[in-house]
Amino acid sequence: MTELYFIRHGKTKWNLEGRYQGGHGDSPLLPESYADIEQLAKFLAAHRYQALYTSPLPRAKMTAIFLQEQLAQTFPIYVDDGLREFNLGKMEGMRFPNVQRLYPSQIAAFRTAPAKYDPRPIQGETFPEVIDRMRGVVAKAVKRDRTGQARVLFVSHGAALTALIQSLLGTPLADIRKQGGLTNTSTTIISTKDQGKTFQLVKWNETDYLHKKLTKTDTI
Repeated sequence: MTELYFIRHGKTKWNLEGRYQGGHGDSPLLPESYADIEQLAKFLAAHRYQALYTSPLPRAKMTAIFLQEQLAQTFPIYVDDGLREFNLGKMEGMRFPNVQRLYPSQIAAFRTAPAKYDPRPIQGETFPEVIDRMRGVVAKAVKRDRTGQARVLFVSHGAALTALIQSLLGTPLADIRKQGGLTNTSTTIISTKDQGKTFQLVKWNETDYLHKKLTKTDTI
């Protein structure tokens, strides 16, 4: 059985400020996010990992690098553009209220009706496009696991990971958001017993190890 551990990056300045970061915007991890990653490492430390795949965006890469340091395990880190966050086009860098005012139909569909999401007015990326490139990374990771018993880490972004994981579990596009989003520094675990033909959910959006009260800005 191959186990896949999907981790959303640590909380950033723009997360706290309520800005859309997307696939090209970025902001630094908050100082307290490094303490969260330490707690994440303690949660993960019971197992050995064979590889880590990360988005190239700095907020994800820094999470991945610091996580490996805290785990004190030697495994390859693959930086893969396929794990980049949604391209949100014109919305990137904007505060949530401004996006709501300028692009109400796009943001409503993005959050609650993915099958109706049309990103052309914002020059963004569709759900199927994101899912396709994300699944390509997972396929590579599973193929690399010749033993069929590896544990593999992925560090990426909230919206993209939600779409990816639900698609791997066979969730229809319209229901991608049925379990909500993913929290900063959360872990979602799925497994496959048939080399990636089917996947089973083990744990969704695990955050108990953070030992803190979460706010709305930790998940949006």
